[in-house]
Amino acid sequence: MTVPLGADAGDRERPASAPTPLDCDVLIIGGGPSGSTAAIALARLGRRVLLLEKDRHPRFHIGESLLPMNLPILDRLGVLAAVEAIGVRKIGADFPRPAADGTTHVFRFDRALTPGCTHAFQVRRDEFDALLFRAARDASADAREGITVTAVDFGPDGRPVGARACGDDGTEYAISLRHLIDASGRDTFLGNRLKLKRRNPKHQSAALFSHFRGVERRPGEDAGNITIERFAHGWVWMIPLRDDLMSIGAVCSPEYLKRRSGDRAGFLLETLQQIPTVWMRMGGAERAAPVHATGNYSYVSTRMCGPGWTTVGDAYVFIDPIFSSGVYLAMHSAERAAHTVDAILREPAREQALQRAMTRGFDRGLKEFSWFIYRFTTPVMRHLFANPRNVLQIEQAVISMLAGDVFDNPAVIRRLRLFRCIYFVTAVTMAPQALREWRRRRRERRTAFRGDTLQPDS
Repeated sequence: MTVPLGADAGDRERPASAPTPLDCDVLIIGGGPSGSTAAIALARLGRRVLLLEKDRHPRFHIGESLLPMNLPILDRLGVLAAVEAIGVRKIGADFPRPAADGTTHVFRFDRALTPGCTHAFQVRRDEFDALLFRAARDASADAREGITVTAVDFGPDGRPVGARACGDDGTEYAISLRHLIDASGRDTFLGNRLKLKRRNPKHQSAALFSHFRGVERRPGEDAGNITIERFAHGWVWMIPLRDDLMSIGAVCSPEYLKRRSGDRAGFLLETLQQIPTVWMRMGGAERAAPVHATGNYSYVSTRMCGPGWTTVGDAYVFIDPIFSSGVYLAMHSAERAAHTVDAILREPAREQALQRAMTRGFDRGLKEFSWFIYRFTTPVMRHLFANPRNVLQIEQAVISMLAGDVFDNPAVIRRLRLFRCIYFVTAVTMAPQALREWRRRRRERRTAFRGDTLQPDS
């Protein structure tokens, strides 16, 4: 006998050692933004969805800055008003100029090439993720917390035929499924088991981050903007949140991070002190949370999907979060995957073609983000961002990229290609400085950073 989703009647009649059987169309591993998004979309398409999250909401998570292109997704999920109620309005991104006068260039989203979303939100991830998880339940997905998927059983053709899970109360589950979506985030459940995960050797970095109170915010309507500040060993984010909280983190080269002595909290403050425009805003600040550290920031899996399975969000790829693209990429990939999986379940013979189209479309937009991210801390990119020009609407296209509009928008993509030409011409004019920086970055890549899970300060 199979227990229907959400039911527990009769469980007491089963021997204690027998796993509780569950049956679903789609098993989703991970109840973060990507998992909940996929669950909502599939449940509304009439699929029987089992969403399993190993932790319990609310739980701390980093990645608090959304993009304007998140808003249409949130609207389609029916949670936009609820997110607005818990968020801080973000109308742009601040990039302080390298000049000593402390001036800042603001890239406002209302200047994007294509009219549309003019703002985004900064959110506390404990609140945001819990909100989406509840929405998945409201959409009739069987969303359960405190249950860890421990194994997936594959058939001879590489297709998952079942899964096993264990609850934090000791209950064991045997799950029958038709398709598996891995939304496990940086745990990369399938990526690890199928040996798909590849660290990016050209973009190794590590991060220290925490929440602070009493940090000075930008004046007026820019008070909710994210601030991105470069320094010699990486870059720093400042994300305003509700209740006078500010998320502050430093993404650093592994070589720099290995210099630290003492605890992480002291090292984070020592790092922030090196950046005058950041430190002067922290005069009355106090830390309101533990300092966390994470390493091996950038990686990608060799495949996004296979027979009977799909990976979404960070379970597929993670790129440096300098443009706050993480949550958007997670939700965008999950929404696309949900519709692809629904089509596969309706027409199994088209599975490979549907998966190829999904992967190709997602990777195309991902490359636009990646190209900018991998060069953002170079002297050439610092110069171009500090001296923006809107020739041929290229600056507007860059703002569209910062807003997340890099999928299915040929007008933006064409102008971003022109920006690349400008970048390379500028690199030639700055050759000595650019070459020194390239050599330094290559040397830093040789230093590895071990451990890629979120760790609190000890």
